[in-house]
Amino acid sequence: MSRSTRRTRALVSLTAVAGLGLAGAAVGSAPAQSAAPAGDCAVAFPVGDLAAGDAVTGLTVTRGTTPEGFTGEVLGVLDDGIGPDVDMIMVRLTSPEIDRVGIWQGMSGSPVYAADGRLIGAVSYGLAMGTSPVAGVTPFAVMDDHLADPPAKVAVDRAAARRIARGGDVSVARAAGGFAQLPMPLGVAGVGAARIAAAADRAGDRTWVPRSAYAVGRAGAADATADDIVAGGNLAASMSYGDVTMAGVGTATSVCGDRVVGFGHPLDYQGSTSMALHPADAIYIQEDLVAGFKVANLGAPVGTITDDRLAGITGTVGVLPDTRDITSTLTYDGRSRTGVSHVSLGTPDALASASFYELIANHQAVVDGPVRGTEDLAWTITGTADGQPFELTSDDLYTSASDLTWQLGFALGDTVYAIARIPGVTIDAVTTNGDLGDTASPYRVAKVETRVAGQWMEVSRRTGVPARSGGVLPVRVTLQHDDQATVVRTTLDVPTLKKRGRPMFLQVAGGSRVGGGRMPRTIDGIATWLEQRVRNDELLVSLTRRPQFGGAGAYDTIIVAGRRAAGDGTVQQVFGPYGAVVRGNVVAPVFGG
Repeated sequence: MSRSTRRTRALVSLTAVAGLGLAGAAVGSAPAQSAAPAGDCAVAFPVGDLAAGDAVTGLTVTRGTTPEGFTGEVLGVLDDGIGPDVDMIMVRLTSPEIDRVGIWQGMSGSPVYAADGRLIGAVSYGLAMGTSPVAGVTPFAVMDDHLADPPAKVAVDRAAARRIARGGDVSVARAAGGFAQLPMPLGVAGVGAARIAAAADRAGDRTWVPRSAYAVGRAGAADATADDIVAGGNLAASMSYGDVTMAGVGTATSVCGDRVVGFGHPLDYQGSTSMALHPADAIYIQEDLVAGFKVANLGAPVGTITDDRLAGITGTVGVLPDTRDITSTLTYDGRSRTGVSHVSLGTPDALASASFYELIANHQAVVDGPVRGTEDLAWTITGTADGQPFELTSDDLYTSASDLTWQLGFALGDTVYAIARIPGVTIDAVTTNGDLGDTASPYRVAKVETRVAGQWMEVSRRTGVPARSGGVLPVRVTLQHDDQATVVRTTLDVPTLKKRGRPMFLQVAGGSRVGGGRMPRTIDGIATWLEQRVRNDELLVSLTRRPQFGGAGAYDTIIVAGRRAAGDGTVQQVFGPYGAVVRGNVVAPVFGG
């Protein structure tokens, strides 16, 4: 059981998370100050005084903003079930909605009271094996503590499983499966279900793309206000709001003055943090085989979430958090639109995913269909590095006959993520400007030739390229664009063909097949890297010991007298831009002749 020395105090600071179900969350702007709710300033009930069979009551919202009551009984206490010195209180609850769907996502934070009115804690865990009226409650006495890493699962021994199973609606086997934190997928509004699912499928190993994002509809801001944030009422925390909203919706556990505590578990487990705090308006509770979830609209932000910790989230109603604006402007077929998302959580993941989703959302709004064609996309990222302001800019050409948005979105997201991860760097704003056309006709590397004994000979991986160390290699490249051919002629100074057993290769690649290598870890290095990288509408001709036979290459390039050369003797020349993306890749071994 709980230790009698543990503190039992009212709300002071707060921690982490809510079960989500967010539907429709176009969140409008709000004044810098909002009136603080009156609050309940709950007093904690000592966990050590609880006994099996004790009656409990609670509050939560199933529709609208007004809390409704539920009842239940204590099943027992799991010592250190949530973390060191943090027990889990097991309760069986009942209400018409709980009886229908079981404990649901979005119920996280719902306060549970003892018979004398003191606050036992917040609903925050459910049985790991399917829906159930049995909940795990985080003690209110520790919801303001800074705690250890959250458990993935809370084990239940056989005796506890039998206590849970009494009543007939849960088997001992199911109860023995233990408790899990109520699911908390990220709610994303403004993008659409299909795009969210496709993004996760296409993300590869990108950690900044949410894998469990909840597909929500686009809707206007709810009428909910700060006055609706009460014990048992809706509570939301957002990483971004505006054109794209990324948020979690749960329940407030207690309010005291201008301070709010809720969720009973973390949203993103950020510790000390800064996210936007919102009221919300619940639409309904959706049943589900695993766990039902609350569908809700967010109101305008009314404060700041300051802590995101093991036992819940804590926030202050009043001053809004500082935000970083992600702005996207797109022009297409005589139409132009600018969208803005306000990012309150300045982590690399949040900044990258918000930049990605904002670009996707704005293209959907302007094109309203597959984004086919060619786009000239320019971006600017501003911020500070070790307290000094910086501005990085770049632009490139992209083309696709199916859908451009993935190329554009992932390229921007990867860049933002890499920059935001540099120690000492803070990103203040990301701005993109795209000009989209319907034409999707690239240049293609059709043929690569070299001159041998006065005659031009086509080269390939099979034929190879005759050359002489220290000599000059003439190269002719034919680029095909629709029905027209463009011929590029050049000569390359041939370095030592074999060096430490490594042969030389002739490589001719369209810019869309050339990677930029690993992004530098300083802002000055990135600025130089951006200036030197090969654009998608350029052509790279090189003699290299590091050929790229597959997809995009990895050339670490530096400019020397108008040419690009690598430190291992690679000689590179870049031609263009050609006004269209250049594709194709030819690699041929060079041998002494």
